[in-house]
This record gives sequence, structure tokens and C-alpha cells, in this order.
Amino acid sequence: MFEKYINKKEIIENLQKLIQIPSVHSDSSNPNFPFGQNTVVALNYILDLGNKLGFKTKNIDNYCGYIEFGSGDKLVGIVGHLDVVPEGENWTYPPYSARTVDNKIYGRGAIDDKGPVIASLYAMKAVMDYCNDNSIVLNKRVRLILGLNEERDWKCIDYYKKHEEIPSIGFSPDADFPCIYAEKGLISPFLTMDYSEFKNKDIVLTNIDINNNPLNVVPKYCSCSLLVNDKIDIIDIINLISSLSNQYNFNITTEKIDRNELKITSYGVQAHAAHPDLGINAISRLIIVLDKLFKQYNIIIPLFDLFSKYIGLDYNGDKLNINYPDESGELTLNVGQFYFENDIIKIGFNLRVPINTSFELIEKSFKGVCTNFNNVDCEFSGKKNHLYVAKDSYLVETLCKIYNDYTSSDVQPICIGGATYARAFNNFVSFGANLPGQKDMCHQTDEFISIDNLILACRIYCEAIYKL
Repeated sequence: MFEKYINKKEIIENLQKLIQIPSVHSDSSNPNFPFGQNTVVALNYILDLGNKLGFKTKNIDNYCGYIEFGSGDKLVGIVGHLDVVPEGENWTYPPYSARTVDNKIYGRGAIDDKGPVIASLYAMKAVMDYCNDNSIVLNKRVRLILGLNEERDWKCIDYYKKHEEIPSIGFSPDADFPCIYAEKGLISPFLTMDYSEFKNKDIVLTNIDINNNPLNVVPKYCSCSLLVNDKIDIIDIINLISSLSNQYNFNITTEKIDRNELKITSYGVQAHAAHPDLGINAISRLIIVLDKLFKQYNIIIPLFDLFSKYIGLDYNGDKLNINYPDESGELTLNVGQFYFENDIIKIGFNLRVPINTSFELIEKSFKGVCTNFNNVDCEFSGKKNHLYVAKDSYLVETLCKIYNDYTSSDVQPICIGGATYARAFNNFVSFGANLPGQKDMCHQTDEFISIDNLILACRIYCEAIYKL
């Protein structure tokens, strides 16, 4: 009944314009742009669009915003985000060109989360116009909440919750259909070590570069620089690294910078941290090779030794004995960051924890391992409790039925390792826009959204908004 109210041409055009805004989070000293100027440009673009479509809009101090229609005391929420992860490299089409090829719109943010946000906005428009034409008065308000810091630490949504009305029910269009009833918990351990006592060794680490890789992305690039003592032939080191790379089938290159300096670069494949099996981790591979290299010259770096023994290429936490799968799946572990600053080496992890596994178990394991390695410490941040809404709840059953009825399907609600804004509110779940069996292009090179799926999602969101 909403079909004639969905403007496909406008949806495509406005999504392309939104993708063309490179709204990657950037650290800003300007209080007017808490997450960088481009995130605010994206927010103001969609708020202006909301005004033109006839909605009430509000910019909440450039932290976030919302678009709303309807009447009544109760509030239905749709919560999405406009920030995107860095674009990465080797795109077939420029990542902010929003190129349309083979009925797909390519670009960073196309599926995560700009496409679903635009689909939700135009679903709201279709429901509003349908109700106006048929003299139907909605008994609740519907609010599209727009975050700008989802890919980092959710300060935007924390700010919203301190200053604005909390919805009583709703969904986040930032995952998969038919409905996500459970999301794993998140925790980010950081292993640190003081490197100062190793600066007089025959081989010395001087620099690490990960090209600003976010913690929640499988890194595709990592390099480091080494200074080599004159008594060691730097060609021997180059040959050893080449041999190790071939032995382990790693894509690692070496470059002689000058007589005593060497740059080592590891290449991988970028993917979402919730799906580390879809990527190739450049950081993990470099650390393994560095550990072997230093040990070859009788230098034991405790942090690298720990890494090789208890992590290595393992992305399920099996070596740490923290992987206890349940209905939400296995634990996933992504090595997302690797730093060297002020003589401190730091390795950062992004863990997606099954709903029945406690953070205490994770912390105990990491801290316990650290006690066996001199001068290695562990700290924890980024904790987000898991989401769980019963399968037989009104919300889950309603949304699943809408999807199944609309697509003539019979699929069941699922669990994911991703973290969406749904867990920021009570009585919220994730709902679309990836279809069952569809490859998840979030955070990947050549991210895209199918135009057919974009419009299908809009139609499904119409039914969900109207029903809720």
C-alpha cells in the first residue's frame, strides 16, 4: 500500500550525494565539530533533506541529530549512523564517487550505514504521505536518530541519551534481515610493553605504521622500521624475512632505506572485525615475522613472544582459552592496532564475545598470560554489553513476520558479532538491510549496495514503521 509513495529516483540521487561526503571520523580540536567537520556536513545534508520532505528536524550540537513525524506521547526510534570507516585502498571505483554500475551503488558507507539510513528516511516519508492521504492519525511519533561516532566509541549516542527523549521501541537498520535478536558483547584489550631496555640491541625497532587502521577493521597494511648494527649484514636480515614470508605464505616486503635501516611492510585484506575470517591481518603477520627475526639474533621481545604463543593467526581466542561458543556463535578476535610511541609498544584487539561469556573471563585470561612475560601489561577499554531480545518478543516476532510476509520467506531471527546502535536502547533490535545469504560488504574495499535491495529495504521499513 506504500508502493506509490516511494520515490526511487530521489532515493538513489540523495544516497549518492550522501556517499560523496567523506564523513570519516577525525579528531578535532574545534568543539563545534566533535567528530570532524565532514561528519557535520553529512548530518546537515540529511537534516536539510528531512526539512524539504516535510519533517521536524534537530541538530543536537553537531554530536548527532534526528528527523521526526507523527503525534502522541510514545516514540518509535530508528537509529543509524552517518560516519564511515576510512576508505582503504585499491577500489575499483573511487570510494566517494558513488558510482552506479550493474545496478549497484559503490562507495564507502553505501551499506554501512548511509544506504539503510536513506531507505529509512524515505520509508518514513511514504508512511507519512499515505497516512495524510487517507486521514490516518498515527498514535506515536517516529524518529530517525542520526549518529556521527558509531565507528569509534559511540560518544554521539551517549550525548543523545543525556539530552533527548529515549524511544520506547525501535530498530537499527545497520545489520541483516530478517532480524537480529542477539549481538555479542565487545571488549578491547591492549597489550603494552616498555621497549626502552631493548634500544641498545643489535636490531632495534624504530617505527610502526598501520595507516590509521581503526580497531574494528582487519588491517590491510602494517609497516615498521629497523636499525641494524654494523656487525650484522642487513642482506642476511632481508633474506631471512623473505624466507619466513615464503614459509608462512605471508605477503611481506623489505626495503633498504640506507646502509643501516630497513623497512618491512606487511600486506593483508581489509574486512570487518566481526568477520576476521574474511580478511587477512597484516599486523598479525608482521608481528610473527618480527618475533622470529629477533629470536634468530637472540633477542627475546616479551610482547612479541607472548603474541606468537597465545595469539598468532588465531582469530577465535582458542589459544587464550576464551572461546566458548553459544547460540550467538564463536568469539572473534581482531588484531586492529599496533603502535610504538615514547618507547612503549602497544597492540590493540577488538573482541566480539558470545552472549554467555563474561568480560571477567576475558580479562582474567589476558592478565594471566601477561604474568608469564616480563614487563608486559594489559588494559581494557571499549566494553559494550551484549544485546539480547527474546525470539518470542513482540518486537522480534513482528519484524520477522514483516520480512517473511513481504519476501515470501520463512527465515528465523539471527545472532551477529557486529555491534549496532540497537544495544544503546532497551527494546531495540537490528533490522536489515543485508539480505540473508548476502555477502557483508561493511568496511570492505568496493563496498556497495544493490539498488534493488535498497528499494526492497525501503518497502520493508515502511511496513515496520506503520506496524510499530
